[in-house]
Amino acid sequence: MSLTVLCTSRSAQAKRLSALAQSFARTLKLGDCELSLSLVRDPAIRKLKRQYFGIDAATDVLSFPAGDFPGPGPRPLGDIVISLDTARRAAGDFDSTFEDELSLYLAHGLLHLLGFDHQTPGEARKMERLERKLLGHAGMLARSDELSPG
Repeated sequence: MSLTVLCTSRSAQAKRLSALAQSFARTLKLGDCELSLSLVRDPAIRKLKRQYFGIDAATDVLSFPAGDFPGPGPRPLGDIVISLDTARRAAGDFDSTFEDELSLYLAHGLLHLLGFDHQTPGEARKMERLERKLLGHAGMLARSDELSPG
């Protein structure tokens, strides 16, 4: 049971997040799978958000699920794109660290790849519980109003 992380960056952050993704995969008992991880600046993630979601703004993390894979070998989970600029800003805004923000974005993005969402309060609570399980503390959704009913 292992996760292969494909990342073009060789930075310290990329190496740490790759190892963390493998830990998350073990916690979630994912089996043999792979994901692509991209660490980008705000202009790149803004362009992706505009292109795929029609929203012209930078964001913290985007996830692009791979869909069904009928072939042999590791199951591709999809792509996670994380903004380094947004993580730096959020660390100051939330009295966090840059590394903690990156970890948070990775956990959140991975859960989206696995089909979890936060469109309703019930979905948000379930996703927040999983973020807590992975991170050992409150996740991104604890910062939002998505956990409270209507």
